[in-house]
Amino acid sequence: MKNNFLKPMLATAALAVSVMACKEKTEVAKADTEPHGIILANMDTTVSPKVDFYNYVNGNWMKNNEIPDDQTSWGGFTILRKQTAANVLDILDRAKKSDKYGENTDQAKAIMIYESELDTVAREKAGIAPLQPELDKIASIKTAADLQKVISENSVTISQPFFGLFATSNPNDSSMNSAYLAPGGLGLPDRDFYTNTDPASVKIREQYVDHITRMLQFLGDSEESARTQAKTILDFETKLATPRLDKVASRDFRNFNNPRTLAEVQKMVPAFQWEQVLKNLDIKKIPDTIFVMQPKYMETVQNILAKNDVETWKTVLRWSTLNDAAGMLTPEMEKANWDFYSATLNGSKKQKPADERALETVNGSVGEALGKLYVDEMFPPEAKEKAEKMIANVIAAYKDRIQALDWMTDSTKTKAIEKLDKFTVKIGYPDKWKDYSAMEVKPGNTFYDNMVAVQKWNKKDNLDRIDEPVDRTEWGMSPQTVNAYFNPFNNEIVFPAAILQPPFYDYKADEAVNYGGMGAVIGHEISHAFDDSGARFDANGNLVNWWTEKDLENFTARGNKLADQYSNVAVLDSVYINGKFTLGENIGDLGGVLAAYDGLQRFYKENGRPENIDGFTPEQRFFMSWATVWRTKAREEALRNQVKTDPHSPGRYRATQPLQNVDAFYEAFDIKEGDPMYLAPEDRVRIW
Repeated sequence: MKNNFLKPMLATAALAVSVMACKEKTEVAKADTEPHGIILANMDTTVSPKVDFYNYVNGNWMKNNEIPDDQTSWGGFTILRKQTAANVLDILDRAKKSDKYGENTDQAKAIMIYESELDTVAREKAGIAPLQPELDKIASIKTAADLQKVISENSVTISQPFFGLFATSNPNDSSMNSAYLAPGGLGLPDRDFYTNTDPASVKIREQYVDHITRMLQFLGDSEESARTQAKTILDFETKLATPRLDKVASRDFRNFNNPRTLAEVQKMVPAFQWEQVLKNLDIKKIPDTIFVMQPKYMETVQNILAKNDVETWKTVLRWSTLNDAAGMLTPEMEKANWDFYSATLNGSKKQKPADERALETVNGSVGEALGKLYVDEMFPPEAKEKAEKMIANVIAAYKDRIQALDWMTDSTKTKAIEKLDKFTVKIGYPDKWKDYSAMEVKPGNTFYDNMVAVQKWNKKDNLDRIDEPVDRTEWGMSPQTVNAYFNPFNNEIVFPAAILQPPFYDYKADEAVNYGGMGAVIGHEISHAFDDSGARFDANGNLVNWWTEKDLENFTARGNKLADQYSNVAVLDSVYINGKFTLGENIGDLGGVLAAYDGLQRFYKENGRPENIDGFTPEQRFFMSWATVWRTKAREEALRNQVKTDPHSPGRYRATQPLQNVDAFYEAFDIKEGDPMYLAPEDRVRIW
C-alpha cells in the first residue's frame, strides 16, 4: 500500500544504493566473502591504475560475474545483502520451529506475516475478494463530499493520488513533531516520467497504459473498457504530476517549510472540509498548524476538484487502490505487477525467490522483531567497540579538516564544529525496541489482512505523534539493514549492525581496508550534515542559516563546480548523471573519502604505520577498498531508471569520481598529467 492518505516519513540522507541482494557464481562468492582484506583475484593488473582505476581494482570481478536473472544490478552491497538475507531467513526458520514465541509476541507476528505471504493457495482462493469492500465504497461516491469521506475514513485501504498527511519533525523546532500535507503518490515513480518528452519516457508512458489495461481486467473489466480507463488515468495523473516540484527542488527542505493554519488550508482547498478530514483520520490532537509542502500543487488540486468530475475520480481511485494492493492479492496479480515495475522499468528477468520477497515484507513491517534475534546471533560486542573508535577518529579528522579550510571564516567554522560536537551516533541496534503488541496481525489472516493490520498500526503510530515531542531514541532502519543514514532533524548518524561486515567492515582486517570501506561510509554520513541540503540545518536539527553570506557563496560555488563535474559523466549514450540532483550524495562521497583518509593517518600516528600487504601500501589499499565497495554491474533499464529517480550516482562512478578530486590518490598511485585518471589541480573540487 504505497499511495494512501498517510504518507511515510520523509526520507533522510542515506548511503543507500538502488540495488538489492543477488546471487553470484559460487567460486566468486567464496572469494568475495574472504574476510581479511583486498581480494587480489578480483583485480585486473593488466590495467594501469593511472588509466582506469575502477577496472584495475575490479576488472576480473566484472569479467567473471553476470547479473542474475532475478536482479537488476549488483555489486559490493548486493553480496552483503544476499548473505544477510540468508542469515535472517535461517533465524526466522528456527524461530518458526521454536515454542517460545506465543502468538501475541512480536516474533510470532513476523512469522505470521511471512507465512501468509508464502501461502499462495489461500491468496489464490481469496482472489480479489479482500479488496471488494473498498471497490464498492469507491463505486458509491457521487459528490466531492462523498470523496472526502471515503478516502479519509478508509485511508489505509483506499489509495488516492491527491494528498498525503503524515507527522515528522518540525523544521523550526526539531524537538516537536508536526503535521505535513504532501502530494499523494502516483503510479509512475517520478514526475519526469510524466513530463519528459524524450523517446524513452514516451515509451514508458505507453507501457504504463498497457499495464493499467492488463491490471483492470483482473477486476472483470473488458480490455476495451480497461484501455479507455488507462488513458484517462494517465491523463489525470499527468495533470497532478506537472505542478509538483522537480527532484532538484525537492531536495531543498526550505521549499517545504510552509506552515499554514487550518483556516488557511481550508481557504486553499475549500473542496474539502479539513477539520472533518482530520477527525476522520482519527488524529488525537487536531493541529493548529500544518506544513503544506507544495502550496502551488494544492492550488492545482483545488482546481481539479472544483470540476466535480466524479466518474474520473472513481476511475483513478479504483486503479490506485488496485495498484497498491496487487502485490498482496493473487500470485498472478503480484506477477503482473512485477512485470511492469521490475521487468519493464528496471530490466529484471526473473522474480526473486518467494522466501526472499516475504522476508523483505517482514523487514519492512516488523523489522525490529527480527532485529532482536539478528543482533543476538550476528553482532559481536567487539565489532561495535572497534566501530565506535573508528567513528570517533573520523569525526576528529573532520574537525581538523574544518579548522584547516581556507575558504571559511572562523565564525562559520565554530558553528560547523558545534554541529559535529552535538552529533548523536547510533551503532548496531536501538537501546529501546519497537513494541508491535497493538498490531492486529492474527492467525488465520490472509496476507492482505495482515498488511492492512500493519498499515493501520503504522498510521496510528505516526499520526499520534502530531504536536508531540520527538522520540530521538528511535531508529529509521532495522539492525539487519545493510545501509546507513544521517537524519538532519536529529543531527544523528546511524549505522545498523548489518553494514558492519565485509566488504565495508571487518574488525579483524587491516585498518586501511576498514577505513576505505566503513570509515568512508562513516565520513559519508557525517558529510551529509554538511552537504547542500544538510548544511541548512543547525546543530539542534532546526532549519536555520548558520553561515555568513560570503561563506555560503563560497560553499555554493564549490558545490556547483562538483555538480557540473558529475553532470559531464555519461552513464549511457545521451544519458548523463544529474549533478544537481545527486549533489548531496556526491558531496557525501567526497567528504567521506577525505575524512576517512585523514582518520586513517591519525590512527597510524597514534598506533604506528604497518608494513605493505601484498605489495600495496596502506594508502593504496585504502583507495582500493573504496573502489571495491562500489563495484557494480547494472542493466541498462535499471541505470536509466536510477538516473531519473535515485539521488545517488551509479556505483561505477562513485568508485572513482570522488578520488579524482583527492590529492592523496594521485600520490598513492603516482598519477601524472597526461594519465587518463588525471584531473588538473585547478579542476579538482575542494569542499570539506
